[in-house]
Amino acid sequence: MNLNADFTKRVVVHAASLDWKASPMPGVERRMLDRIGDEVARATSIVRYAPESHFSPHVHGGGEEFLVLEGVFQDEHGDFPAGYYVRNPPQSHHTPGSMPGCTMFVKLWQFDLADRTHVLVDTNKRALIDVKGRTGVKAMPLFRDAHEDVRLEEWAPGAAIEVDPDGGLEVLVLAGGFSEGGETYRAQSWLRLPIGTHFSARVAHDGCRAWIKEGHLRHVHADQLTG
Repeated sequence: MNLNADFTKRVVVHAASLDWKASPMPGVERRMLDRIGDEVARATSIVRYAPESHFSPHVHGGGEEFLVLEGVFQDEHGDFPAGYYVRNPPQSHHTPGSMPGCTMFVKLWQFDLADRTHVLVDTNKRALIDVKGRTGVKAMPLFRDAHEDVRLEEWAPGAAIEVDPDGGLEVLVLAGGFSEGGETYRAQSWLRLPIGTHFSARVAHDGCRAWIKEGHLRHVHADQLTG
């Protein structure tokens, strides 16, 4: 399966308007944003666990990155309520599920395969700080290495946001919204901009909180760039 698999093109998905699609495990559903492959896939998705649902134990051969949006995600390593950002590197393993139910933003098979760094951040306990040279922007670093820069950003109501990303950009709206390229973005709206594309947005009256990933498209394999 190939979905939004051409990384040289701008992609917008308003995930909140999509139907949920069943996964192979009962009670686990997905809204797919991009995908290359079938069940073992390079994928970006919104995933929903019904109460008392779970996946079978498995190894993440290409790593897993997720942000809990609602509810509480659980595995043998602990309970992770809304606001937790987690990176499980290649060759990590777990048995994921949720007794109360949860919704998550998940990215699979998008790590440097040599990466062995586990990351666990409770964003509820970290402060956003003003960003020098960017009026109306506060940020919270989540992860940064030679391949990518991942962060949360909070944009002031009505602010003009201009970014020249180094190596591509992804934006997922968590709360509030903005307008860009003739589109209006609200919660669960997702944008992927290719390398060399400028980002220019106007923030909504209620502000915006967004998950941001920058730089990662420099490291997409050449045979994947155009699907």
